[in-house]
Order: sequence, then structure tokens, then C-alpha cells
Amino acid sequence: MKISLNWLQEYADFPSDVEAVSDALSRLGLPVEDVEHVGGVAGVITARVLRTESHPEAAKVQRVWVDAGDGTSDEAVRHVWCGASNFGAGDVVPLATLGTEMPDGRTIGSRGILGIDSDGMLCSARELGLGTDHSGILVLPPDSPVGVPYGDVVGLVADVVLDIDVTRNRPDAYGHVGVARDLAAHLGLEFRPPAPTLSVTGDARSVPVDIVDGDRCGRFTSTVLSGVVVGPSAPWMAARLRAVGQRPINNVVDVSNYVMLELNQPNHAYDLATLGGGAIRVRRAADGEHLVTLDDVDRVLTADDLLICDGADSPIGLAGIMGGANTEIADTTDTVALEIAWFEPIGVASTVSRTGLRSDASARFERGVDPYSIDTAIARFAELLAETCPALVVHAGGVDARAESLPSADRSCVTRVSQANRIIGVSLTAAEIADLLAPIGYTVTAVDGDELSVTLPTWRPDSAAEIDVIEEIARHYGYDRVPTQVPLSPNHGHLTPVQQRRRQLRGVLIGLGLSEVMPSPFLSAGDLAAAGLPAEALHITNPLVADENVLRTSLRPGLLAAVAFNESHRRPGVALFEIGHIYPPGTPPNIAELPDEREELAVVLAGQEAPAAMAAWREIASAMGIGARIDQSSVPAGMHATRSATLIAGRDRVGAVGEIAPEVLEAFDITERVAVLELDLTRVLAAEPKAARWKPTSRHPSSDLDLAFVVPEDVPAEKVDKAIRQGAGSLLVGLELFDVYRGAGVADGSRSLAYRLRLQAADRTLTDDDVATVVKSVTTATAKLGATLRA
Repeated sequence: MKISLNWLQEYADFPSDVEAVSDALSRLGLPVEDVEHVGGVAGVITARVLRTESHPEAAKVQRVWVDAGDGTSDEAVRHVWCGASNFGAGDVVPLATLGTEMPDGRTIGSRGILGIDSDGMLCSARELGLGTDHSGILVLPPDSPVGVPYGDVVGLVADVVLDIDVTRNRPDAYGHVGVARDLAAHLGLEFRPPAPTLSVTGDARSVPVDIVDGDRCGRFTSTVLSGVVVGPSAPWMAARLRAVGQRPINNVVDVSNYVMLELNQPNHAYDLATLGGGAIRVRRAADGEHLVTLDDVDRVLTADDLLICDGADSPIGLAGIMGGANTEIADTTDTVALEIAWFEPIGVASTVSRTGLRSDASARFERGVDPYSIDTAIARFAELLAETCPALVVHAGGVDARAESLPSADRSCVTRVSQANRIIGVSLTAAEIADLLAPIGYTVTAVDGDELSVTLPTWRPDSAAEIDVIEEIARHYGYDRVPTQVPLSPNHGHLTPVQQRRRQLRGVLIGLGLSEVMPSPFLSAGDLAAAGLPAEALHITNPLVADENVLRTSLRPGLLAAVAFNESHRRPGVALFEIGHIYPPGTPPNIAELPDEREELAVVLAGQEAPAAMAAWREIASAMGIGARIDQSSVPAGMHATRSATLIAGRDRVGAVGEIAPEVLEAFDITERVAVLELDLTRVLAAEPKAARWKPTSRHPSSDLDLAFVVPEDVPAEKVDKAIRQGAGSLLVGLELFDVYRGAGVADGSRSLAYRLRLQAADRTLTDDDVATVVKSVTTATAKLGATLRA
């Protein structure tokens, strides 16, 4: 739910500190998921369309000539390519001039078509952050001045929009007034809700209402308003609607949306002249009955759907969800019948689920709206519409039809002070509880010892029992003020730091898409040799299986056997890991001593090459806060001689990374290449991790750059990697070695290392000059290693 801070401040003197407001809402159980600062986009001005022309070789776009305030001479007129066609000569539209940085991160350049440059871009509402409409160019009022910032025309003002997460048990928070009431009570501010009065000055004109199925519609009101002049809304209203994602349409529709977003009261205005029979019936649909809704979809209905019909019993709306296509307000409309109703939530939710048709109205009705705020909503609708329709008349004879399903306005429950204190863990008095509840509409009407009689507000249909009232007490007392209590248990368990880090590591590995396996720790005598490992090992004197009498010295043989098994069963490309113990042979232990053992991690990536293992290592190292040096001069046994390395931390060997040697793959009957990563977890998990550092995510686009360097064979790729990072500096956000080449075009004793650099700035879109500077710095840094940039 998007909430405008400017809008909220109509109802209370809320602080302008966005963080303070966000924190307060989060404490109330309305967490803020996103904060957006809205307003005009600098560099976008108004322009009048002079003429358009289709280009015979560019069928999907048209050429547009506009006057952006510089005059209409050939030298002053600007030429723009545009793919939309919802405008024509004389229309005023927003023009993003060259160099404008758009909200989506694009920078407008003179990108042409067929050799003809474009002097900017015509903008849709979505491209300007004014809503979600991307169906065409935003057409501004025809009398708009040209050459001025478009924000001056559409009435944009600086605002902050808070996107809050509203749970199903807070239907009141689907309106600005509901959020303001909660927030004002929490901050101890005076709450000033709208208090309109309905001035009935016209003669009696009524639209009769017949509620046929009263179990689905508890209340239905109709009010006739004449003197309507359909036109644009007041700029302030249009700006507020745009800020929260609504597209302004006309003053009648905009007021309808405004009342819904303000008071959480959906409503609908019908053109009285087109309302068949001048009356309304509310009934269930017949099986197979049709209705074309406002989204121009022909919907086939069932007997479980509730319809709003006209006096001739023709469907004109799907109750609580969407009006019919034949109910739209027209430019000629001068009299409307305003409908505001209450529909039973379960029935609305059922139709929404069956049809998949969701709307702002249905989101509110299926959660429950206040059936007793309808009178206020009618008065507010008339008050707001009168701003653009000075001759508006509200006629006597309004209809207020009610049925048996209308919830009672008199709801109350008994709440025990002792129960509230026990559940929350505090010591509040009856008076303190009453003071917490009163500002949000829960009135304590009587106190009888420990029991409070609490009247429940009609706008909170979710509150029905004592526990619901206790939840409100806790929210407004403040969850952060509730003291914590440690359970009184002398033997409560916990994980050690090593256990916690091992659990974290498993989560990282699973997040990388790896599957955990658990091969047997017992090997046959030839398994170590087949894996290219030393044959020395501890032997078991009484093995469970006669030929599996060796304790493993590495996790690698078991994982390679798993890869071979999967490949033989037509499952190539498996990605596996194991966390387990290995048993180095060392000195044979005395009979009273246990053999040495260490915990290790091994990862195998079938069908992938060494860079994949390096990528896995970097992800693990980053997530776990560990580090190691890549030593390519020391190749672990059983691994590829030129595509493997040892991981060194300080002076200790902590693992290996690279590929399995071809002869080992052949010994295991594996036909695909296998990347491998091994880590000594006994050392890694015991080490103090580096503190994680938060880095903000840039909203600007990144640029990928591929560079290949010819490097002497004796220079490790790790050093080239480090040189690139130092040369690129803070603009480098990603680095990947994606190709190693030896052969024609590369001198003997050298190899080509191809890297993909991802560049991104936190505060701007990178230019060609920025990228060129990085290339120069990286080339200089790698040249110190004897590397040259490959053409």
C-alpha cells in the first residue's frame, strides 16, 4: 500500500523525518518496504506537437516535430522519433531533452534511426514515475505553456511515498486516514480526520435500490448529484494520485479514487442518463450470464457471483470488484448516481479467486470495509467534486437500503487487565489501557474490577475478541518496550560458534544450487590411487565390507564415484558437496590413542571447468568472511597440472581449487570435465570471520567489458586478477575469468586470459570516457606483470 507523506500530514502534524515515520510505522506492525522520493524529472519540459510523419522504412515508429518553447522556425523546431501514436498535432507532451537522466537510470542521448538523430524522447507516465501507464505518451492539458518543466503543469510537488506492508488483519490501513489514526495515536499527536458535511440543496431525485440477495450485500446507498462538468482534476489531487501510483483520468473518476484511498471506502459513480430504468438491483448472477467489465473482458459468471444491475435487470457491475464497460463516465455526463455499498467479504473473495480479477476495490472489500463510514464518504465525494464543479447540486431523496447481513454497529467485548498484562508481560492499570485504546477508537465504557468493557470500532472488523484488543494494547504500548525474559532453565541448549558457522556454510552451499551427498568414509585399496592420491592410509582390521578396509584421506574419491554413477544413469552435470571427516595416515597411533581426523568440505561441479570452482570459492569466502591466497605453483595431487591451485592462508594449506586431472576422470569412467573445490573446515570454521560490510545497491546501469591479456606462463592468474582490481578501483563490481587460451596467435611460454569486468557507479551512469579510463588504468597495472592487452 503506497502512502503519501504529504497526504498523511493533512490529518496530523507528523514529523518530516522520513526515517522517524518509517520506524514508527514498523513498530506498529506496518513495516515500510520502500521509500520513494517523487517529484519532477530535471530536464523534462513541455513541448507542443507541430506535425507527425510516418517513415516508409521505419513502420513501427513515427517522426515528430515539436516546439519546445524555442519557436516554430526550421532552426528552432526539434525532431523526435517516437513509437507511440496516441497524440497528434496541437497536443502538449513531455519532452526529455538530451542529457536527461530518467528515473529508470537511462540517460537520453541523440540516438537516431536510419541516420536521422532524435533531439530527445517523448515520455509516458510510467517513464516519468507518474504511475504504471505505459500505453502511450502522457498528453498534457491543451492550454499548457511550452518550454517549461512538466512538473509545473501537472502540479508535481516534492513528496515522499512510503510503500507499507499491510497484513490482512488491518483493513483500515488500506486508507490514508486509517494509517494516520494509528500513527498519530502512537506518536501522541492530535488526529484531524476529514469531517465533511453533506449540503443537500436540490429537489428530490432518487435512484431506487432493490437488494435481492441480502446475504451478500448488507448496505447499498445511492445519491444523485447534478451540475457535474467532466474535466481535469485539480492539480493538487492529480499530483497526489500520481504519487501513489494512480493515473488521473477526469475529475469524477479521480474523486472516486481519492475517496477510496483516503477513507478506505470504494465507490462508483454512474452516469444517470445511461442507467437503464433509473434504478439499481443487487442480485446473484445466473449460471452462464455475461458481463463485459471495465477492462473490456467478457466474463462468464456463475450463481456464486454478485451483480449490480440497472432497473431493466441488465448487469452493470461485478459487485465489490469492477464496474461494467457500459458504466464509464463520459465527457457529456452532467448528472451522476453515486453508489457506496458494503458487500460480504467472503463472497467477494470467492469471485476474485474464481475469475482472477483483482482490483483496488476488491482488495478492500474482501478484507472488510467500514459499513458505517458510508455517510462520511458520500459527503467527502461531494465536497471534493465541488472544487471542479462549482454548480454541483446534491439532491434530496438519497436511498440507503440495508439487509440482514449488515454487521452491527454495536460491538463490544470484555478484556481482563490481568490477562493483558500476563500475555504482554507488563503491568498496566485499567486507566493506562483505556488511554492506549481511546485514540484508535477502542472505547472503555465500563470497569468492573479486573474486567473492562471495550467498544470495538466499526472500521476494525478484524477485532472481535479479547485477544484482538490485547494485541492493540501491545502495539500501542510498543513491542520494543516489552521486556525480554530468559526462560528459567538450567540446561538450555545452544549451538557453538563452530556449529553456527557450519550451519551457515551449508546454507550458502545449498543457495549455490549444490546437492549434499554422504558417501561412505570407507574405501577400497585402489580408490585413492584411482583418484591420483597417495596410497598411504589407515586400515581397518574388522571392516564391515571386506574390500572396503581403508579410512579415506580425502572426500574426493567418494564424490567422483557419485559423479560417475549419475553420468552412467544419464544424469550429467551434477553439482554436489560433502561435509565430512577425513583421516590422514600420519604416525600409526598407539592402541590407547585415536587416529587423527579433520573436517573437510569438497565440492564437485560436473561438466564445468576451473573458473566455476573459483566462482564457488569466491561466493563461499565472501559469505563466510574468510580468505586465502591462490598458489598456482603448488598443484594438489590428482588435479589438473595447469588448471589447479592450492589455497594458502598465512603459511597453512587450507584447500585446493581447480579441475580433476584427465587420467583421474578416465579411471572413474567420467567423460565430462569436473571442477573441484576442497576446504579444511577444521581451520576455516575455527577462524574468526571478517566482519561483513554493507554496500548499497546502485540504481544506475552497469557496463560489461571484456579484456584479454597475454600473460607469461609463470605469472599466476591470481596476480592478474589482483592487478585488474587495483587498476579498476571502486567502479569494478564484478570480475570473471571466462577463457584461458594457448595456441595460434599467442607466443610460446605465454597464455591468454580473458576477463569480463562489470563496471558500475553508485551516483551516475558511466560514460565512454569513464570506461576508457578504467581500461587504461587496468592495462597499466597488468603491464607491471609483463601482461599485454590482446587485440
